[in-house]
Order: sequence, then C-alpha cells, then structure tokens
Amino acid sequence: MIQHSLKHRSLKHRSLAGLIALSALLLVSGCSTTAAGSGAAAPTPTTDALSGNLTIFAAASLTAAFNELAAEFTAENPAVTITPIVYDGSSTLATQLKEGASADVFASADEQTMADVAAAGLITGTSSIFATNTLHIAVQPGNPRGITSLADLARTDLLVVLCAPEVPCGAASQKLLGLQGVAVTAVSEEQNVKAVLTKVSTGEADAGLVYTTDVKAAAGSVDGVAIDGADRAINRYAIGVPSSAQNPAVAETFVSWVLSAPAQAILARFGFGHP
Repeated sequence: MIQHSLKHRSLKHRSLAGLIALSALLLVSGCSTTAAGSGAAAPTPTTDALSGNLTIFAAASLTAAFNELAAEFTAENPAVTITPIVYDGSSTLATQLKEGASADVFASADEQTMADVAAAGLITGTSSIFATNTLHIAVQPGNPRGITSLADLARTDLLVVLCAPEVPCGAASQKLLGLQGVAVTAVSEEQNVKAVLTKVSTGEADAGLVYTTDVKAAAGSVDGVAIDGADRAINRYAIGVPSSAQNPAVAETFVSWVLSAPAQAILARFGFGHP
C-alpha cells in the first residue's frame, strides 16, 4: 500500500514537471510568434542611393517628353544631376558617339541607328524599344495653302522641307513618299525634325514632314494634317547604355524608368505610341 502511494506520487510529480516544461515551451514559442507577427520583419536589404551626373543623348523629337521624364527621375533621385540633355538628329548623335563622345544614355528615333552604334561595339548589353511615332504634315496655322494629303506636297507652288534621308525622320519620310508614289522636291533637307518644324512655324516653308508628337508639342505654332497610311512607316524608338557611360548604374536605372508604366504614360501624353 505504501509502495503504491509512493508510485502514484512519483507519477503525479512527473506529470506536474511535464506540464511546467510544456508551459515554458509554449511561452517561449508564443513570444517568438508575437515578434514575427508584430510587423517587426527582417529589414529589407538596402543599396546605396543613386548619385552622380547623368549624360543623355536623345533624338530631337523626344525633347518635350524627355525633359519631363528627366524631371520626374531627378525628383525621385535627388542625388542625381542630369546634365542638359543633348538633343539632335539620331544619326548626328550616333556619329558623335563613334567619334569618342561620352554619354550614359542614348535614345534613338529608330532601330537602325541604334543597331549601327551597337555594331560598332558602343552599346553595353542590349537596347530596348520604348516608343513609336508616325509622320504628320506640319503646315502654317490655319493651313492657308489648303494642304490636305501627302500628294499635295508634290505641288510646285509649295515650299516643302524634309529631314535629310540619313536621319530617322528623313528615312521614314522617303519610305512613306515612295510607298505612296509621291515625288517631292524639297527646298531644304534638315538634320533633325525640330529644324523642319521651325522652318514651317517661322514661315520659311509652307509644309514639312515631321512626327505626330512634334505637331502636338508645337502648341499651335503649326497645324497638323494627318496622313492616310502613315502607319506604314512607323518609327520605333530604341534606348540603351553606351559603353562610354561614366555612370552605368544610374544609366541602367534611367532606362528602366523609361520602360516603366508611369514613364510610358508620360510618353503617351506627348503623343508617342506604345512599343
């Protein structure tokens, strides 16, 4: 009887010890669960903030859109300074890169010019298509010469300016004119589309072939005449990081920004098409 009582007491003590141990384990486990679920997650790895200068070469037709894109980028990255963007004809900018000019970002108005620069070993990695554009006829406000179609540009009573064939707007113009069988004798051939627009807006020319985005950005200094079949000569804009880039990390981030949805919305507002 005494032995049975001692055995019962021993089991009771072991059960009590087990409960105490289990309670302690649950207490520790509960504390751990609370810490993990309280929002005190492990810190996200951080990287150094972007900083330094960024040099951009961009096609002249990108002027208004890239000015805004650059402003948005620096607002998000205040330690980055974008030097005044170099805008010109894509072929002119490509020539400068081939002659040793340094740029962190190159944005061309067509794929071919970018391909030429890449073939010269002057682009790091691959380039990306980020926008499209089509041609429009720029005329003086109110369209006093009554220009209604691409065929009208063949009229001998008109002063017509075009982009030079070696620049993207010129190549697209020649393609579209050829497809529609229109022969135009231009009074001048300009090295970038902004020069064509300027000649029309100042009255030095009656009409010129520019991009849809240029007419939109002109804000009334010219009127635009839509071209039937303009989508047969679409320009696809390409962007990449030159091998001469002095700040490649920031350059890659800027390229990613241009390809992002918010940046694409800005480009669309300026009349560019989605790639």
